[in-house]
Amino acid sequence: MKARTLSFMSVALMALPLAAQAQDSAPIAQNTEIGFIFTTFMFLVSGFLVFFMAAGFAMLEAGLVRSKNVTMQLTKNMGLFGLASIFYYVIGYNLMYPGDGWSIDGILGAFSIAAMEPVGLEGAEPDLSYASVGSDFFFQLMFCAATASIVSGALAERIKLWPFLIFAIVLTAVIYPIQASWKWGGGFLDGMGFQDFAGSTVVHSVGGWAALTGAIILGPRLGKYKNGRVTAFPGSNLALATLGTFILWLGWFGFNGGSQLYMDTAGNVADISRIFVNTNTAAAAGAIAALILTQVMYKKPDLTMVLNGALAGLVSITAEPLAPSLPLATLIGAVGGVIVVFTVPLLDKLQIDDVVGAIPVHLFAGIWGTLAVVLSNGDANLMTQLTAIIIVGAFVSVASTAVWLALKFTVGLRVDEQTEIDGLDMSELGMEAYPDFTAA
Repeated sequence: MKARTLSFMSVALMALPLAAQAQDSAPIAQNTEIGFIFTTFMFLVSGFLVFFMAAGFAMLEAGLVRSKNVTMQLTKNMGLFGLASIFYYVIGYNLMYPGDGWSIDGILGAFSIAAMEPVGLEGAEPDLSYASVGSDFFFQLMFCAATASIVSGALAERIKLWPFLIFAIVLTAVIYPIQASWKWGGGFLDGMGFQDFAGSTVVHSVGGWAALTGAIILGPRLGKYKNGRVTAFPGSNLALATLGTFILWLGWFGFNGGSQLYMDTAGNVADISRIFVNTNTAAAAGAIAALILTQVMYKKPDLTMVLNGALAGLVSITAEPLAPSLPLATLIGAVGGVIVVFTVPLLDKLQIDDVVGAIPVHLFAGIWGTLAVVLSNGDANLMTQLTAIIIVGAFVSVASTAVWLALKFTVGLRVDEQTEIDGLDMSELGMEAYPDFTAA
């Protein structure tokens, strides 16, 4: 009996180290899974914040176009988002994130349909150090759709619906994903050391270049430039435009904050908080800079400039919202606001008609924000940043020009003169946004 007791105790003592090892490994696996859960949750929450930016773009554009064209703008925004959602998974996502499946290494991703995890991850072995594929796809899709929304406002009041939507398909399925893969998909720009945290170049300048080429090819609205003078076409509803701006401002916290990509440690959570603060400060500085500058230049503040100043501040900080101090984030945003005030009239001098100011906000401020990365990010090099801006700009401009011209000489881009005079709402769609009021 004594011998059997000693034998049992010996086995128990030998088992203690094994039990201790098992207990030590359990927290590691548990912490990894918790990190996966929180990072996935961050992508989902950030994603629906960026999704809400679609409402912001729609309201901003609806407020800044004339009342006879409001329904068309809302229809375009609904259409482009729906098409982006479909074509990004059919073509765009794997082009942008090819993993090891590059068609041309570092340049062209894979042409294949995106696939999600099995239901409940049963039978799958997800990478618990990151997030679920579904949440990542959802988050990245919202960025893609935002790029097309940028183009919509610039070309308002004279472009046909279906040619625009065809361009939106090409932009979201091919043009945007290819250039985004060069940085965010591990392509050659990333290998060069190009720094673009949340997309001042990858998202915003791409929409800006596409809008610029489209505006040049499409031409200005009737009566906008006459005898060397610029005719102002006041927007239909500045309250809606202001609401749209605040919605975009809100969505930008998801846009920049989610681009931290991880929420699995206290350090990452602290960084996301810092990103929120810098993002808000830059927007505020852009708005105030535009407010003060328009008061000085025009003797009265210009609300539309203030709205675009806030958006330009947001675009400017997007390339590096984490590293700057609060004073530097304020400066970066303020410069964005100044850029808008000076470049809106510059485009008018060149007779490039941008209805909502999308090109100054997203292209010019996007370029500034990308260059400003070197002010706070020690890994950034000015020549590398500039080279990447030129490469992306050249690619998007050439590709967009080819698509715009193909559409122009096949199905046509622009509505006829009478349709433009009457308004696209009744002529193209047969319905008005404000049927109880006289169109203006």
